[in-house]
Amino acid sequence: MSPVAVRILHPEPDPGSGPLTRWVSDARTTLAEHHRRGFVAAGADDVAIVRGPPDDRTFGDRLRELVADIGEGGLIVLGSGSIPLATSNDRKAFVAVAGGEARRALANNRYSADVVAIARVETLPTIPDLPGDNALPRWLEEVAGYQVDDLRRRWRLAVDIDGPLDLVLVGAGGAGDPADLSLLGSRIEALRAIAADPRAEVLVGGRTSSGTLAWLERHTAARTRAWVEERGLRAASRLAQDDAPATRRPDRPPGSILGLLLDRDGPGSLGDHLARFADAAIVDSRVLLAHRVGAEEAGWPAAEDRFASDLLLADRIVDPWLRELTASAAAAPIPVLLGGHTLVGPGVRLVVGGTPGRAPWR
Repeated sequence: MSPVAVRILHPEPDPGSGPLTRWVSDARTTLAEHHRRGFVAAGADDVAIVRGPPDDRTFGDRLRELVADIGEGGLIVLGSGSIPLATSNDRKAFVAVAGGEARRALANNRYSADVVAIARVETLPTIPDLPGDNALPRWLEEVAGYQVDDLRRRWRLAVDIDGPLDLVLVGAGGAGDPADLSLLGSRIEALRAIAADPRAEVLVGGRTSSGTLAWLERHTAARTRAWVEERGLRAASRLAQDDAPATRRPDRPPGSILGLLLDRDGPGSLGDHLARFADAAIVDSRVLLAHRVGAEEAGWPAAEDRFASDLLLADRIVDPWLRELTASAAAAPIPVLLGGHTLVGPGVRLVVGGTPGRAPWR
């Protein structure tokens, strides 16, 4: 078995970051140390947390540096908020692939990767400036010629701590939280009750999956309505794809049917539109942001604003469009939850079925 290095990437917040951003960063710091100990126990030879302030470097640039640093053998790379519900067996699966002799890779999900194990990094071609880790499995398969597998059937590995709502969903909230979560809690409880009503209908919109929808069908009494949009939003970088001209298609900007309605009627119409179609709604607001301003987070409202929106705290949001959208969701005649990929993916199970107990790294 080849030696295996693990690198846990932890971006430190700006000194002037708001309380919600610091809350998330502190939780991810604790989780990063939990991962460090867990991968050592799983058999990795060299495990380190890579800290640093935010900058303009691409993920591809960072990955080139990591690969050059370890030289040869296997590499597991993940963010400090990744796979918070992972078990020891999950970590052992990544270590086994990274330490193998075949040119293989393993991701938690090949279409939305938060952790990737890569064997024999000395055989990799030059890594391009991939914008994020989500695109790495596609590049490894289409360009680098690796066999890429994933563990997408293990739904717990799709959870990612990207904001304070994710902390709430995995049971990492509690005393000392820097926000009033009472409105959010009441909306979660109301949505859970509606999901148990056979006369009701729950809408899920955004980057949800067939697996999540199938789980809803099996575990809720309510009917399910789904608007599936922009799956692979982060993994679709041209740099990750085979450059064969025959397969090249014109770029298509992100788009959303719900986003088109908001373009026409304004962000304050969100609650009424959702109430027209369902009795409760779980909405991927990042798809709406991508529809409005593009897929790159640099053009989105600040993280503190996005986090406040996820907690339905409209009065803490500076961006006018997002503030109006959030106020509409909070005041909607039906319970509405706003969030990111985790919310409309594995978070659906946590919303409907309840948290898995106290977060394992707390």
